[in-house]
Amino acid sequence: MIKPALDLSAAAATPLIDITIDGMTTSVPAGTTVMQAAKTVGVDIARLCANDTLKPFGSCRLCVVDIAGRKGLPASCTTPVDHGMVVRTQTPQLARVRRNVMELYISDHPLDCLTCAANGDCELQDMAGAVGLREVRYGYGGENHLEAEKDESNPYFTFDPSKCIVCSRCVRACDEIQGTFALSITDRGFASKVSAGMGEAFLNSECVSCGACVQACPTATLTEKSIIDAGQPDRVVKTTCAYCGVGCSFDAELKGNDVVRMTPSAEGGANEGHSCVKGRFAWGYATHSDRVLHPMVREHIDDPWRQVSWEEAIQFAAARFRAIQDEHGREAIGGVSSSRCTNEEVYVVQKMVRAAFRNNNIDTCARVCHSPTGYGLKQTFGTSAGTQDFKSVAHADVILVIGANPTDAHPVFAARMKRRLRQGAKLVVIDPRRIDLVRSPHIQAAHHLQLRPGTNVAVINALAHVIVTEGLVNDTFVGERCDAVSFTQWRDFIAQPEHSPEATEAHSGVPAAEVRAAARLYAGAGNAAIYYGLGVTEHSQGSTMVLGIANLAMAAGQIGRDGTGVNPLRGQNNVQGSCDMGSFPHELPGYRHISDNAVRGRFEEAWHTTLDHEPGMRIPNMLSAAVAGAFRGMFVQGEDIAQSDPNTIHVTDALRAMDCVVVQDLFLNETAKYAHVFLPGTAFLEKDGTFTNAERRINRVRPVSPSRTGMSEWEVVCRLSTAMGYPMGYDNASQIMDEIAALTPTFAGVSFSHLDQVGSVQWPCTTDTPLGTRVMHEQAFVRGKGRFLVTQYVPTDERSTRKFPLLLTTGRVLTQYNVGTATRRTPNTMWHDEDVLEMHPHDAEVRGVSSGDGVLLSSRKGAITLHARVTDRVPEGIVYTTFHHPEAAANVVTTEFSDWATNCPEYKVTAVEVRPVD
Repeated sequence: MIKPALDLSAAAATPLIDITIDGMTTSVPAGTTVMQAAKTVGVDIARLCANDTLKPFGSCRLCVVDIAGRKGLPASCTTPVDHGMVVRTQTPQLARVRRNVMELYISDHPLDCLTCAANGDCELQDMAGAVGLREVRYGYGGENHLEAEKDESNPYFTFDPSKCIVCSRCVRACDEIQGTFALSITDRGFASKVSAGMGEAFLNSECVSCGACVQACPTATLTEKSIIDAGQPDRVVKTTCAYCGVGCSFDAELKGNDVVRMTPSAEGGANEGHSCVKGRFAWGYATHSDRVLHPMVREHIDDPWRQVSWEEAIQFAAARFRAIQDEHGREAIGGVSSSRCTNEEVYVVQKMVRAAFRNNNIDTCARVCHSPTGYGLKQTFGTSAGTQDFKSVAHADVILVIGANPTDAHPVFAARMKRRLRQGAKLVVIDPRRIDLVRSPHIQAAHHLQLRPGTNVAVINALAHVIVTEGLVNDTFVGERCDAVSFTQWRDFIAQPEHSPEATEAHSGVPAAEVRAAARLYAGAGNAAIYYGLGVTEHSQGSTMVLGIANLAMAAGQIGRDGTGVNPLRGQNNVQGSCDMGSFPHELPGYRHISDNAVRGRFEEAWHTTLDHEPGMRIPNMLSAAVAGAFRGMFVQGEDIAQSDPNTIHVTDALRAMDCVVVQDLFLNETAKYAHVFLPGTAFLEKDGTFTNAERRINRVRPVSPSRTGMSEWEVVCRLSTAMGYPMGYDNASQIMDEIAALTPTFAGVSFSHLDQVGSVQWPCTTDTPLGTRVMHEQAFVRGKGRFLVTQYVPTDERSTRKFPLLLTTGRVLTQYNVGTATRRTPNTMWHDEDVLEMHPHDAEVRGVSSGDGVLLSSRKGAITLHARVTDRVPEGIVYTTFHHPEAAANVVTTEFSDWATNCPEYKVTAVEVRPVD
């Protein structure tokens, strides 16, 4: 159970109150409950309905205390302290009352402790012992709930109402922590029970399987099926989730080397004890039977795989790469690093490419997601990362969500955001699709700017136009913190009539009045924060849009303090880290250009080699060069580019044209179909290293069990580098981080030992800031003065036509992750077993399509078949799908258009037509 200590620091400015508890005097902030105050003197009052992560409830009557001068026995969990209060927690009367309460609970509870899955981990059991219950005078023969049937519909946990004490903790956790409001208490008195909906099973309810209810339950009513099957764990290892960019900390609970439960850590800086269905439950892929555990090679991609030793596989790959370079030159091979791997694993891949391949042909999957973020924020603020920690959202008065769907893609952060919205913060959503945040329980967006795909820049310019022309610019902030010349140029540009909401409405389809209202709301807020996702970056003007967001934040002075900022919601667990580690062809670790002689010289001295000073090829360049015959070999670490990259036919043609493709991964994915060497990877439960999440938080990833392949991924890369002629080796992953810290200023204070001591840090972490940096740009921007840049709206070349009259945009769902390699090998497929095409009712009707029908989705690049889902979530003229299943192959239809600055593909705008098929 989550049991964090009482945090007195947050109330440092609150008056202190003296209180005496069981003869011990303590001082606590006003508003502290008696139960919380008792903990400060080491007194743990018996309780059942109370939980440190939930609001006081006061229903179980087990935590009653005696307060001098007050009548009755008040509940300590709901009673605030008062000056001079004298409290007794143990008296004969209190003991009798507590035993009576426990008798009532136990009289309607199964007597199966010895065979119960929660035996030894049950708060009801603990409290029965704590109050000294030895008998139940009422007996067990009366009316009871012992025959209530279990609900085992959810693949991960069981609901056993016969063991429920109706404490409401599960209901409150769903409301207060997750914000889904899926559970309720129905009926009254003896008939009271927890319900997931009127007669609905958990699987069919609004429950999102985050596990908050399971974690809050004090009995075995809600229990993980893994615990029922395997029993209680006997040891714990702290590690970090390997799914999205939130970077949740978990306690991996084991029996031997087998994980039986993943419990979100209360000390986790990013998640503070919360989780989602993927991180908490969908870890079984690590031991899935599909996983490849031995190296394999083949001469040609049409040959069957041949299992070989590590030595043979590495020598085979090295010989092929050397032969390619001997015949076609050193630029003929390159590598792609993985945002799923640790910083240390990514670091050695880019080092191998630069030192052993002797070129800079290294890129990463951030190329196809957040490379415009790196470019845009570097140009304006001076650093390629978000500005805040996740906790900052609790101070926001206005939240602007652009091109992101946090409840599906970043659910733990979304739960935190929803708490703030329920407290009264205002929300503006800019998205072509009606995401859940637009309207969900107890949340209603103040404005939903439902723009046409591809018109982001027109809308951001219109928002800025209102701020400039209506006198809403924060002149003090701009004057003190920003470059005056660039601001003047931008102000004159953005004030032009062509950028007004009325003028841009023709492009975007967003009513001018809505744009004006949203701009005033954002600029007029005490604190306003921007959170954005791939709906911003995956456009031909992705970098322009990031610049526009930065311009908007600076003009309104909404940066540099809690509750403000520009915050990219990174897609994968270590996409920030893979960028930090120098995975781009023009940058060394720490975002320093390869052409900088001084920087390059430091790496040459440390690595004992000479580095190429010219930037290498990006992924799109490598693929195009492969089709042309000039690029012949690629090392692909943990990325399935054949499924995830745009214009799939072009990608597979490029892979097929290469002489040597080496894939390092857990499974034989779509890219491995074109590989000559397969090097088995390690699952996150076997990794030793660090991940860096979307808030720049560096978290330890600890090996929960030994590598099932017998090798660490970084060790395999080092051996390949050595076989290529550049000796590289480390004794452990900690040594790799030490090298990173020595060569990367923003990581200078980072080490495994430091992280083990403090938990996590956010870079920059230096000797001057050993605990890291929560909020960036507080006093000044990293580049000095904030820089405004002109953001001219240029319509995308991909437009609807008579042949392709609809626009396709893409996204994710909660239960699947990215290309689904991991989540498709878990029970999460019960919720989402195929990608479907969302269509507006009007578009479906004119094409004779109904929900569930098969449809052919075609573009000028290709065609795929899916089932349709008719819904008004998308407006007329727009269709939407996900890309989690290779059978659907959504990227067959996406185009070659990309961002002008970074080549990030334009996934979010594809002209298509839809017609029914059998």
